[in-house]
Amino acid sequence: MAHLCGLCLALRGDHGQFARIVTNYDGLLISVLTEAQAERARAGGWRRTAGPCPLRGMRTASVAQGEGARLAAAVSLVLASAKVRDHVADGDGLLKRRPVAVAARRVAASWGRAGERSGAAVGFDTAVLVGAVERQIGIESLAGPGTSLLTVTEPTETATAAAFAHTAVLAGRPGNAQPLAEAGRLFGRLAHLLDAVEDRETDAAAGAWNPLTATGTPLTEARRLADDALHGIRLALKDVEFTEGRLAHLLLAHELERSVDRAFGSRSCGHAHGPDGAFGPPTGPYAPQSPAGPDTPGNPFGGEPPRPDKRGLLAGCAVALGLFCTCQVCCADEFEGPWSRKKRDGWCGDCCNCDGSCCDCCNCCDGCDCCDGCGCDCSC
Repeated sequence: MAHLCGLCLALRGDHGQFARIVTNYDGLLISVLTEAQAERARAGGWRRTAGPCPLRGMRTASVAQGEGARLAAAVSLVLASAKVRDHVADGDGLLKRRPVAVAARRVAASWGRAGERSGAAVGFDTAVLVGAVERQIGIESLAGPGTSLLTVTEPTETATAAAFAHTAVLAGRPGNAQPLAEAGRLFGRLAHLLDAVEDRETDAAAGAWNPLTATGTPLTEARRLADDALHGIRLALKDVEFTEGRLAHLLLAHELERSVDRAFGSRSCGHAHGPDGAFGPPTGPYAPQSPAGPDTPGNPFGGEPPRPDKRGLLAGCAVALGLFCTCQVCCADEFEGPWSRKKRDGWCGDCCNCDGSCCDCCNCCDGCDCCDGCGCDCSC
């Protein structure tokens, strides 16, 4: 919450109230990583007390501040600008109407310029993000059956690698740049894969482009790539020198694993070693089946009911405001994502603080090394 509020307030402070709408979960990782590496974080130099806010029930709070929050704001603005332009190009929802589309383009252009200014202020060249977005469009237009899925995810990987690596520069730990770039590259790959898996059915119904469908990649292969990316992130984090890395570890090791299990509709540790590779054969509903199973056309999600259509940009913003004002985001066990309409866990619904006692999120298989450096005394 401190990093989410810090990102929101950094956007407001540098770019005005309306910019706060681009606050997002992925962006706050930049702030988390910067603070986790910084020496002065121990003395409280990366936090301040913010005044009452309606989205926190008019309570004050300790929030993240400084260059990490500003870098997160810059990245969020640039990527939000690209997302709005993409929605305009696709004619989604109200953006089919010319006056609304023209206004959205102006907002996107303004956010892009603001992100560039914020990035320059903390020494980050946002051109790598803009270039990745533009390259993504060209790759998608050329991708077809037989194209490697990793070719499609490359622009996202490049953008996140650059952002993660720059947190090492801001924190004064240049030796961390290389492992963080690797963690960022794999995080970008994983984020792209999970979006593709979760959106496959709705994209097919809407006739929208989806990387799995376009490249003919089976879900078993997507799961293998996701597990490999998750394992690679954990290995990369071991080479990062943190001042206080528990939150970064929790988000990038444990919460990402939950995201993979949720997207693929299975819950497996994924650390077994065997003839099928480092992670063994895919498990759960996406394991190879014959003659018919989850990969059978017409049954892509193993009989799960189809998810409702996504909300448009403006409708999603209205729902997001309602979720924050009613505190459902932090207090509810589960809530519906404002744009994607995917089920999300409430922030405080199933917390694991790794405070020295054995916690559910660390109950992995024997021989699992994902908890090294966690700080808790779990058996693994």
